Amino acid sequence: MQSLQPDPAARYRNVLEALWRIIRTEGLWRPMRGLNVTATGAGPAHALYFACYEKLKKTLSDVIHPGGNSHIANGAAGCVATLLHDAAMNPAEVVKQRMQMYNSPYHRVTDCVRAVWQNEGAGAFYRSYTTQLTMNVPFQAIHFMTYEFLQEHFNPQRRYNPSSHVLSGACAGAVAAAATTPLDVCKTLLNTQESLALNSHITGHITGMASAFRTVYQVGGVTAYFRGVQARVIYQIPSTAIAWSVYEFFKYLITKRQEEWRASK
Repeated sequence: MQSLQPDPAARYRNVLEALWRIIRTEGLWRPMRGLNVTATGAGPAHALYFACYEKLKKTLSDVIHPGGNSHIANGAAGCVATLLHDAAMNPAEVVKQRMQMYNSPYHRVTDCVRAVWQNEGAGAFYRSYTTQLTMNVPFQAIHFMTYEFLQEHFNPQRRYNPSSHVLSGACAGAVAAAATTPLDVCKTLLNTQESLALNSHITGHITGMASAFRTVYQVGGVTAYFRGVQARVIYQIPSTAIAWSVYEFFKYLITKRQEEWRASK
């Protein structure tokens, strides 16, 4: 849905129509394309992400607001954690998005990696890194600040409470996703280099956020910056809800076992 000039067979009015037509014309498993490379990158990326966030959140909160919760500390910790997360995740995003394009020539992850490496060089896997950061730094700042703000209201004692983690995570993801959709459209363009095949007046590769922003506007105007916003919000709601609930569960489990171990000594 974020494609600037999609093939006539891949023009969708809304998310449900897109999902139905993709399954009908391309097969039941087509919407799952890129799952393996996403899962491979998500493990180390999220490990770095949450470890960095927890450490920095505590350190900065102690400095800014000793003994309390600081929204500035939460946002800053989320921003720094994003640097590590995206460094691990960006190559996986490039491969995933190229495999998900309509009529993608790649059938396997290895085919896509090999073709990108041979035709565009190793730098292609990080061509959108700065734009990814430009999108994800405000996304994560909004995301973490919203999550922690909602936790103060739904779970002021900060105990393990699955329903509050799910609700806070879902709302935080939705707000952050909607606010950063224009940057996500530009990131998709940088990852897929779609304009090379569709716009003969553009020569070479599109590099950098400024070039991506300019191209999006030239092709589709202001409304093009919000292509796929509905799908992005729908995707982020369960994604962030699951991520936070699973993370908080393991955090609770590990902390509880550590306390039991200390008590038994």
